[in-house]
Parts: sequence; C-alpha cells; structure tokens
Amino acid sequence: MVRDQLVRRGIDDSRVLDAMREVRREAFAPASQRKFAYDDHPLPLGHGATMSQPYIVALMTELAEVQPGDRVLDVGTGSGYQAAVLAEMGAEVFGVELIEPLASTAQAALRAEGYGAVEVREGDGREGWPQRAPFDVIMVAAAARAVPEQLLSQVAVGGRIVLPLGPDGDSQVLSVITRDPGGFSERESIPVRFVPLVHGGGLPAGPDGISGRQPSNAGGGHRDSNV
Repeated sequence: MVRDQLVRRGIDDSRVLDAMREVRREAFAPASQRKFAYDDHPLPLGHGATMSQPYIVALMTELAEVQPGDRVLDVGTGSGYQAAVLAEMGAEVFGVELIEPLASTAQAALRAEGYGAVEVREGDGREGWPQRAPFDVIMVAAAARAVPEQLLSQVAVGGRIVLPLGPDGDSQVLSVITRDPGGFSERESIPVRFVPLVHGGGLPAGPDGISGRQPSNAGGGHRDSNV
C-alpha cells in the first residue's frame, strides 16, 4: 500500500509514510471489508459513511503538517483510522462523529490498537469541540461549500484546517486554510469527491465561510472520497 499507492503518487513525508505503515488499517474496517482494507478505494462503514482510501488519508495528513504534540481535531472520525494515523505521529487527537454507533466503534477500535488516549465523542462536527480548542490542526473528512465559522474560531493562529471545499454532489478541491496573525489564507491541492458534511439537526446552515464561498448544510459523519 505505502509503496504502490502513496510513494508512487508523491507522498514523501517520511513521518506520514511511517505512520501509514504502522497503523493496522484492517483493525478499523468492518469485518466484511477487512480483506479489502489495503485496496486503493474507500470502504463502506454502514450508516452511509465510508473509510477514505489510503492515499486520501495520507495526503490530508501530509497537507496538515502535523507535528508531535499538536492538538488535532478530527471531524467525521468514522472508523477511527485517520485518528490512529494522527496519534501514531504523536498528535493529541480529539474526534467528533455525528453517528453514535460509529463513534462508539471507533473509540473501541482505537483503544484495542493502543491509541486509547484519542478522545472520540458523538456530535455535530460543524460545531467542533470548543472545550478542547484551540487546535493546531483541524481535519474534516467531508465536503463543505465553506469552512464553518465555529471551526475557523477554534483553529490556533499558525494552525491549519484541511478539508474538501466545493458543491454538494460534485467534484471539490482539497484545500488548506491557514490562520495567520492577520486572518486566513487558502491554498488548493487536488480535485476530490466527498459526500457533504451533514448538519446534526438536518437544518440549513447559516451564512459563514471565507473567500466569498457560500455555506453548506454541514456537520460530521457522512463522507466518501475518490480521486
């Protein structure tokens, strides 16, 4: 997986590659999907959610520039695999997952694999986790038309938010939002396709975001990725 899917596609951060080698992806996959755990595609988790393909996990982690000791918010924790990769890199990880059965399963898998320090809670990812803020990195595993204001307010100065931005049901762009002392800047990576973040109450989102983008119905939980 690391050689054929990651290195050959340009992932070259040695710490990311080492973490991807160490974390047992099959331990976070449903039993029926474990034989496909290292294949180059997303895996269904049930409840309309998926585990992102290995390359997307690696790329988002590389873009986040995670350092040991960083406080990281993992929005849309799903299986817990991304959280495990971040923890393997020495980050202090907090996960938010909209779907309660997935939150419980992820927490159990993380503990079983030795990542019990990762905290996972059920909740609307759009709201972040104010009690644990500020975060050096926020990673969002679902698409939004704009970054929710709550997440913008919870990232530390000098920190980064990595997420796909773009319209629902269409191709988005994996983007990195950096909080500078004077505001926010944005840079784009590759086209991706994620399902939209879903608001916890199913209600339209209020106006928010940066760069003139329009808001989406956003939260945490339902996601997919293909490149």
